[in-house]
Amino acid sequence: MTDADSGRPDGTGAVDAAPVLRLACIDTDAPPLFDLAAADGSRTGFEPAVAELLAQQLGRRLEWAIMPWGRMLPAVRDHEVDAVLCGQGVIPARLEVVDFARPYGVFHEGLLTRRGEAVPGPEHLAGRRIAAIEGSANERLARTFPDAEVVTFATDNVYQDMLAALRAGEVFGVVDDDVVFVPLGDSDPDFELAFVVKTNNPWAVGVAKDRPETFALIDAAMAAIIADGRHREVWQKWLPTLDYPFAEQVDR
Repeated sequence: MTDADSGRPDGTGAVDAAPVLRLACIDTDAPPLFDLAAADGSRTGFEPAVAELLAQQLGRRLEWAIMPWGRMLPAVRDHEVDAVLCGQGVIPARLEVVDFARPYGVFHEGLLTRRGEAVPGPEHLAGRRIAAIEGSANERLARTFPDAEVVTFATDNVYQDMLAALRAGEVFGVVDDDVVFVPLGDSDPDFELAFVVKTNNPWAVGVAKDRPETFALIDAAMAAIIADGRHREVWQKWLPTLDYPFAEQVDR
């Protein structure tokens, strides 16, 4: 079977060499970003909706490659997938591994605590255990909290494992992007959003550095879906409580 028939990257780096756009992501329930993969591999949520728009713009069929969090960037680098579209804030450590297309989201970061235990700001976290994803922008922010003890997570089901640790009292709080906390901070009986830090973190699709054709195609497709309003529509559907971060026409 040829690479084009199999829907896998053919080694030349071009997305249009195959009928499939193959994207890496983890398999966890993290609404409104994404949910667990269905039996047929499909997913719902903001990021899957953006991915579907990209695939449509490229004339490709979307396929998810489910893998642990720490495996996603190496899989992109090693051409096992075309790109990663899965909660990737654009930070220096990740820029060493992949190139990022123009952002599909800009988010702030917050601290989630058990309900009734919220504090008003980082200055109240001295000596407290704070969870964050290892190597993330969230970990970088947590390490600025004065005298807090940062506990990093890099498990296969990292988001749910951090919430479980918070629920069990193993950590005082969890740092993550505000989009992740949308369904938790106001209505969840167990958790409370303590505070938000306006960090303006861009999230973007990561592509292997030696695949410039793939990068150019994905970047152009992202520009197109933002410019024509399709991206805004899925943002307003899945993230209605968050301000839309882009103008209708985005230049770069």
